[in-house]
Amino acid sequence: MIDRTISPKIKDAVEFDLKLKPYEKYKLNNGVEVFAVNAGVEEVLQVELVFAAGNNFEKLKGVAGATNSLLKNGTSAKTAFQINEYFEYFGAHCNRGCYNETAVVSISGLNKYVGSLLPVVKEMITDSVFSDEEFNIYKQNTKQRLSVSLQKSDFVASRLIDAYLYGENHPYGTYLNAEDLDAITTADLKKYFSALYVNGSCVIFVSGKIPANLKEQLNENFGTLPLKPYVYQLPLINKLPAAEKKYRKQIDVNGVQGSIRIAREFPNRHHPDFMKVMVLNTLFGGYFGSRLMSNIREDKGYTYGIHSYIQNHIGPTAWMISTDAGKDVCEATIEEVYKEMQRLREELVDAEELMLVRNYLIGTILGDLDGPFQIMGRWKNLLLNNLDENYFYNSVQTIKTITAEELRELAKKYLNPQNFYELVVV
Repeated sequence: MIDRTISPKIKDAVEFDLKLKPYEKYKLNNGVEVFAVNAGVEEVLQVELVFAAGNNFEKLKGVAGATNSLLKNGTSAKTAFQINEYFEYFGAHCNRGCYNETAVVSISGLNKYVGSLLPVVKEMITDSVFSDEEFNIYKQNTKQRLSVSLQKSDFVASRLIDAYLYGENHPYGTYLNAEDLDAITTADLKKYFSALYVNGSCVIFVSGKIPANLKEQLNENFGTLPLKPYVYQLPLINKLPAAEKKYRKQIDVNGVQGSIRIAREFPNRHHPDFMKVMVLNTLFGGYFGSRLMSNIREDKGYTYGIHSYIQNHIGPTAWMISTDAGKDVCEATIEEVYKEMQRLREELVDAEELMLVRNYLIGTILGDLDGPFQIMGRWKNLLLNNLDENYFYNSVQTIKTITAEELRELAKKYLNPQNFYELVVV
C-alpha cells in the first residue's frame, strides 16, 4: 500500500527518457505514401491529406488560399450546405489549411464512420466546382476581413516585416491586397485545382485508433487517383531583402499602441546550429519566464507579452521578436531587447536558469507526445522537412547537454542588433 504521508520524489523533466512512437509506412497503388500512428484509447481517427499546393506555387496572389478554402463549398453532386451537413451528421470535422509550402485537407471523427467520410473527402479533392456564387461570397468575406485587419497595427507589422526580410516577390514575403482578389477568376481556381490537387503531389498522415481495413479504404478512395507521391521543391525565387533596416509606420493618427517586429534572416532546420539556437531562443524570449518577458513585461511593464521564435518555413527562415507596447515606450522597448541580446553575448547563463529552460523544453516535448494526433504532428513536421527520428533524439540530447559557453557563443554569432530589421507600426 502507498504511504501517503511520504511525498513522491520530484523528478526534473530532463530525467525522462523520451521516445517518439514509430509510424507505419505504406504506399497506395498510385505510389502516394501513407504514414500512420496507431495509438490512443479513444475510438477516434484523423486523416490528413497534405498537398504541395501552398502559396509558393501560385502565379496569381490569393489563388492558393481561395482554392483550398472553397474545396468544401460544393461539388457537382453536393452543395456547400450538403457537404457541411453530411460531416455534421457523422459528428466529424473537415478542415482545410493553406500555408506557404503546403495545403491540407483533413477529416477527424469516430473511426467507425471513416468508410462514410472518405468518399466525400475524395469528392472534394477531385470534383469541386468553384461556382461563381460561392467564389463571390468568399471574395466579399475575405476583403471585408482584410479591410478590418488593415486597421490593426499587429496585422500590418506582420505583413511588412516579412516583405522586408524576403522581398515582396518572394513567396514568404508576399501579401494579399483587395485588388489581387478582384484579379482572380473561377477559371484560375479550376486550373490550380486540376494541377495541384486532382493531379497533384500528395502525402497522407493517419493517426488515432486505426481500423483494421483502413489501408484498403484509403486505396479504394485515393489509390486510384492520378495523384503523385509528395515531393516538395522550393521555387527558385531569389530573396530581395530591403536595403534599409529600420522602419516606422503610422496607420492611425490616434493610435495609442505600437506593434514592434525585430527580425533577422536565419537558416532552416538543416543548419547545424538550429537545434542549439532553439534553446537560446527559449532563454531569450521563447517562454513566459524568458529574459524578454522578465525584463520588458515584469520589470518595465511596457507590454502584456513579448516573445521570440524561429519562423516555421521549409526554406530559408527568420528569427523574430514580436510584441505590442504603448507608442510612447516603443523605442524604450526596442532598447531593452538589444540590452538583453548584449547580456547573452557577454554573460554566461547560470546553472539554475539553464536547468529551468531545459525542463521547460523537455516538458513541452512531453506534452507534444500526449496523444496520437500530437505524435503525428511531430512526425509530420519532421517528414515534411526531410528529417527523420534522429533529428528528434538529437534535439532532446542537445537540450540536455548544451552548455552556457555554447549559448554565449551562439549569441555572439546571431544576436547582433546590426543584423536585425526593426519595425514599429502605430
